[in-house]
Amino acid sequence: MTEHCKAKITMLGTGSALVTRIYNTCFVLDAGHGPLLVDAGGGNGIFAQMEKADIDFHSLHHAFLTHGHTDHILGMIWVVRRIAQMVYANDYEGTFVVYGHDEAIDMLSTFCHLAIPERFMKYLGSRLFFVTVSDGEEWDAVGCRFKAFDIGSTKTKQYGFTAILPDGRKLVCLGDEPYNGADSNVVADADWLMSEAFCLYAHADVFKPYEKHHSTAKDAGRLAAELRAKNLLLYHTEDRNLDIRAKAYAAEAAQHFGGTIVVPDDLQTIVL
Repeated sequence: MTEHCKAKITMLGTGSALVTRIYNTCFVLDAGHGPLLVDAGGGNGIFAQMEKADIDFHSLHHAFLTHGHTDHILGMIWVVRRIAQMVYANDYEGTFVVYGHDEAIDMLSTFCHLAIPERFMKYLGSRLFFVTVSDGEEWDAVGCRFKAFDIGSTKTKQYGFTAILPDGRKLVCLGDEPYNGADSNVVADADWLMSEAFCLYAHADVFKPYEKHHSTAKDAGRLAAELRAKNLLLYHTEDRNLDIRAKAYAAEAAQHFGGTIVVPDDLQTIVL
């Protein structure tokens, strides 16, 4: 039997777009070959979250941008500025690469050119790279094999991804909208399935998840069972029920899913 690698996810944020008590959903995947940042939240609060998580920008060389909503892309602009400024100061070794679909990468490039001084942006194409990946495209980074897939968003274009960890296990990130079933052959049988859960189904009348094109903890549990996942991680939630979130969300998802369910707090590290 293959020994599991010491892969881990650190949730820098677990909240949806308009939260104030927690940070917007973004995380770092580290499978033992350096960190990969997935989204960066809605502002320079990403600096504080990285610092609290003890993740050094000097070690960050890869990122994935799921889509261009403000609570995901704006923090990435600050990350690009931080690393570009480090390059300018001769305080960063190697390159920094952001992967994403064409619309997200175009948005990131435009925002960065508008908001970041040219003396820093001059490194784009030599030390900084914005790499467009297409639906179904695969690439290697941080010791993992990644595959991007279009989630079929009802709003702006969004990609999720699968990551084959160094020991062969599969991690699936479904993005922050309900799963539409089109990628079942790609995402099924995950060892770890990451799914949004905007609120409890019991609170759907309060938070209106379906009107906002989101799903509930109950929906996520049903999905994990249908896709035969082994472990389920829930994120991108409201922040008005933090005192009961972990227990209540897990209990609701467990109505349909019998595997391990993790509902992390901001800055929590999950060993995969």
